[in-house]
Amino acid sequence: MVDRHSIIKAHKPGVLAAFPYDRMTVERFRETFPRARWNDQKRAWFVPGKTAALRLDRWLARETNQALPHADAKGRDAYEFEPIASSYLEVADDLRIRTPYSKTVIDTVRTIPWAHWDEELRAWRVPFRSYEELLRQWKSIEAAARRTEPEERKRRLEEQKNSAAYRAARLRYAERRRRRYPLPSQDMPPLRRPLMTEQYGVVAFTDLSGEIVDPDILRIFYPHATPDRFTYIWGTWRTPTLQELVATWPARHEPNAMERSRGWWQPTLSELRIARRRARSMERRGRRPSSFITA
Repeated sequence: MVDRHSIIKAHKPGVLAAFPYDRMTVERFRETFPRARWNDQKRAWFVPGKTAALRLDRWLARETNQALPHADAKGRDAYEFEPIASSYLEVADDLRIRTPYSKTVIDTVRTIPWAHWDEELRAWRVPFRSYEELLRQWKSIEAAARRTEPEERKRRLEEQKNSAAYRAARLRYAERRRRRYPLPSQDMPPLRRPLMTEQYGVVAFTDLSGEIVDPDILRIFYPHATPDRFTYIWGTWRTPTLQELVATWPARHEPNAMERSRGWWQPTLSELRIARRRARSMERRGRRPSSFITA
């Protein structure tokens, strides 16, 4: 079948039409457009004339009306020969896919020609003409659907809860919620100014507690710190506003090793852009950014 999207304008009056080779289709094309010539460089047929695009569109419409029923019949025969047996697939006038929500399923089904979402049926509908492609993709679709089943998700969550990585992530999350950060007492940052940190991105420090940080906490949550070089005390921080971020001048250079070991530095332009984008997004949503787990 001719691909309507493959028609492109040529430099002289006329259009180029490219479609998968099929002897009968080519014969019908040559009968309708006897002046058409094959362009080996473009791998397409050139149809001359100022009205070529309009004439080609009409021919395409006729070909589509003739080709689709034949393609559906061929796809139905392929299904009868090699059917898909799955609880996620229903066979009616077409093929209907119902699965738990899965981004992988959505992305995969969208690659199948003619597949579309039916809001009323709450299912993906795939015509039989696309059966061969559906069959080729089905293993990945079914595997992704099974991974998102409630029982399977619950099982994976239980496994994660028993893993060291999950426990470590929960501890990092709890540490972030304390809104504290180790600062070297020999090199304190300015307060209430947006600064880049090694762990939490751009923040503004609001207060210094004077409490010395336990080296074990540094080792677990703040591996950038060098307790043999600095004595660290706790500082509290907040997320800077968009206005503060816009008013902040970026650093002219990337942070050096000393700045990274102390844990804070003047943000670069690229770091500020990321922080501004996030602050602008949160401002549009009408809320402050929430805490999240940092890997």
